[in-house]
Amino acid sequence: MAEPVQEPEQMQPVTSWTPDGETAPRVSEEAVIGAICTVYDPEIPVNIYELGLIYAVEIAENGNVKVEMTLTAPGCPSAQELPEMVKHAIAQIDGVADIEVDTVWDPPWDQSRMSEEARLSLNMF
Repeated sequence: MAEPVQEPEQMQPVTSWTPDGETAPRVSEEAVIGAICTVYDPEIPVNIYELGLIYAVEIAENGNVKVEMTLTAPGCPSAQELPEMVKHAIAQIDGVADIEVDTVWDPPWDQSRMSEEARLSLNMF
């Protein structure tokens, strides 16, 4: 008789105990990118990470996260809301302390920064 297949247990974040108390799990780049992938430009049905709008993600040991992003155009109507949406998405990750989202214009965004998945979604092949 075959043994029943057991469902994998949910991965629990690992914390560390220090004399100052328990510390939060280290924030991973994968978690930050996953959070950013939940943010979509209101005018384009592709997440901003796949669009190539994220230029850099830096995560400090203390949980501070810094993101450099751009927009598809300087006059983008979502110029104010997209960085705030990114900040809000990252804030949902356990262990994140402070979040800084900087909008940069150099290098300028162009369609070559889009992932293959984004190109296929937008029929740009």
